[in-house]
Amino acid sequence: MKTLTTEQKQYLKGLAHNRQPVVMIGNHGLTPAVLKEIELALNAHELIKIKAASNELETRRAWMAEICASSGAAPVQQIGKVLIIYRAGSKPAITLPK
Repeated sequence: MKTLTTEQKQYLKGLAHNRQPVVMIGNHGLTPAVLKEIELALNAHELIKIKAASNELETRRAWMAEICASSGAAPVQQIGKVLIIYRAGSKPAITLPK
């Protein structure tokens, strides 16, 4: 899991603001199928929003940690039921500030 600086997180939050969630975590939780969809979305977009169905804050935090650990992505922000994660592609389309 990569660590982002505060400046990089702010930049990515700005980019993510107008984006819609591309993956939904439903009532069955974080299944292998959901993790596969997250992997595909990260490969296509680098920066993605994930909508979580759980009302439990601790469950959403655990999902964020598990997603980032399994995909090698960096957590950007968790606001309500929306998780934002980032992972640079092989040819990064998003240039992060230093």
